[in-house]
This record gives sequence, C-alpha cells and structure tokens, in this order.
Amino acid sequence: MRLINLFKNLFSIFYPKLCVGCLDALIEGENFFCLNCILELPKTSYHFNNDNLAYDRLGGKIPIVKAASFLYYNKGGLGQKLVAEIKYQGNIYLGKWIGEYMANEMLSSGFFQNMDFIVPVPLHKKKFRKRGFNQSEVIAQGISNVSTVPMETKNLYRKKANVSQTRKGMYERWKNTQGIFDLKEIKLFDDKHILLVDDVLTTGATLEACAEALLKCKNVKISIFTLAIA
Repeated sequence: MRLINLFKNLFSIFYPKLCVGCLDALIEGENFFCLNCILELPKTSYHFNNDNLAYDRLGGKIPIVKAASFLYYNKGGLGQKLVAEIKYQGNIYLGKWIGEYMANEMLSSGFFQNMDFIVPVPLHKKKFRKRGFNQSEVIAQGISNVSTVPMETKNLYRKKANVSQTRKGMYERWKNTQGIFDLKEIKLFDDKHILLVDDVLTTGATLEACAEALLKCKNVKISIFTLAIA
C-alpha cells in the first residue's frame, strides 16, 4: 500500500490534475475545480424561484411546471469552460460530478420533489456512436444519483439526425428540430412528471421538440433543467 501511494504521489508531481477553470494544479481534496473557481462559479439560483429566465424562455412555448438552469453560460467564463470540457473533451467523470454537485446544492429548494423520471435529451444513434457518450445523460446520471429520481433513457429517442445547432439563429434552430424526437412507449409516461435535462439552454428549440413528443402522453407534466443558460 505504501508503494502504491508513493507511485501516486510521484505521478501527481509530474502530471498534476489541473483546475478546469484556471488550469492551476489542484491540491489534495479538490476535484476538477480549485476552491477559488468553485466559489466563482456563475450560479443563477433559478431553482429557488420559478420566475426566472429559463422558465420565461420556454414557458410561453410549451406547458411546463418549472424550469431552471444552474450556471450562466458566458463566453470565456467558467460555465462555458465546464460545458466544453464535458462535451468536447469527453470528460464524462466531470459530467457526473457536476450533476451530483448541482443536485446536492438544489435539494433544499425542493426542485426535485414529486418527479417520476429524469429524461436526458437524447442523441441520435449515429452521433452517439461517434462521440461515445451523451453529455446530457452523464449530467442527468449525477442528478439521479443524489436526487434518487430514476433516470429513463430508452423511451424518448431522436429519430432524425439533424445538423448542428451551432451558429444558427432562433428560427433556424426551431426549424432544424421539428419532429426529430419520438417515444417508443407512450403509456410509460402517462400521468408522470418528467424532468428533461440538457447541457445548455439557448433558444430552447431542442427542449421544445422533446416536450412536443412527451405531450403525446396522457396527463404528463414536464419540467426543464439545464447545466447552463446562454
């Protein structure tokens, strides 16, 4: 055991773990972010008040119970760096960790009460095979671990491989997502409260398309949560 610890200590000297935010070396007890960057995370506190920008952006388009985003997604800021590290660097461990971190922060607000399933926004099977993971799913898994709300990943699926939403305007995003999601078993979500989870809320077109598929279910309730809001 002492020999193993010695090798770990030597490895950490030559290959230290770096903070996602500032790239400084992390010290013992720090995970993914240094203490300073953790304190500087641009939190929205939307989960304490449903009268927020996330709800306003979606509530007029689809019937939702509540909506929240945990961080502000500012260009070059910690929110953007966090999302990029998960989505483009494939850091699934960070995705799960931030999901658990957020859920722990939100438990006292009662945001997850009376929810039946957590449903991450699905990737098309071709993109999933190419990327190897779904960033929304790993975030949702972390949330599920702490909130104890079960995650369901099979029923809602993406039936069309639409092109990237990046650099598209509001109308183009909406048009690009029309009819791309469907359900395998409609009755599974009948009379259930579903929490849709995604990484970033921009125009809300993708979440709106997911909700339209879910609304085929009888008496379904829909809430929305994203890691960040742009």
